[in-house]
Amino acid sequence: MSIFIRQISTQEFEVNTIENEIKGIPIPLFFQRYFSLDIDMDRVFPESFARFYPDLWKLLAEYFSLRIMRQDPFETMISFMCAQGIGMHLIRKQVSMLIKTYGEKTTVTFAGNEIELYNFPDPERLAAADPFMLSRCTNNNRVRANNIIAVSQGVVEGKVDFQRLCDRDMPLSEVRRKLSENRGIGFKIADCIALFGLGRFDAFPIDTHVKQYLGSWFKSTTALRSLSPASYLILDAEARSFLNPDFAGYAGHILFHCWRREIKKLQSF
Repeated sequence: MSIFIRQISTQEFEVNTIENEIKGIPIPLFFQRYFSLDIDMDRVFPESFARFYPDLWKLLAEYFSLRIMRQDPFETMISFMCAQGIGMHLIRKQVSMLIKTYGEKTTVTFAGNEIELYNFPDPERLAAADPFMLSRCTNNNRVRANNIIAVSQGVVEGKVDFQRLCDRDMPLSEVRRKLSENRGIGFKIADCIALFGLGRFDAFPIDTHVKQYLGSWFKSTTALRSLSPASYLILDAEARSFLNPDFAGYAGHILFHCWRREIKKLQSF
């Protein structure tokens, strides 16, 4: 199924598709959920945050329109496994090669133009991939290719059960633990999968930029230490002390972009 989306304004977008539903859900309702339009920013950053951090609150104001997409869990998992320790240019290249090599190709006509599109490869296809061939899509990183194959096999065999991981009754620490049992997935990648792929807006991924803003904006002394599994968990707990724990990751993502743009002056992602 092909879908074309065009942004009209900060609050409006246009959807073009020949179907009226996606996965049995009417188009408007599907995208309301997909783009997290049901999430109220007052829940992400409660009034108390503005009182305690007035200067930061003003800095954040123009970033409140940012939305976290509720993405497919498997696609999110593989994409973030491709993202370890490299920049966005290489990440996009790896994911693009992965899709074009293993995804199903379709050609559609839109606005008078023929456009080639590819589905994200399903777990069965990647589980059966040859490690050498797949490594061409992972910047010749054979270890990463083998990890992607192994975790895809785990999904096929039911060892990685996304339906169970999506269960809100499962503690976030347990979700992180289960995801981290797979080679190539540490705490940060596990939290990224939970946040962007499982709808766990309480998951708080921590990288260098997050560690920096925790130290600068929130005066965390733990942020001065090198990032290890132990310090990661301490920083995670600290973040929940001044952010709404239920939306710590959602708030953290907005803080992340604000830090990169306003403080680090980075323009590309």
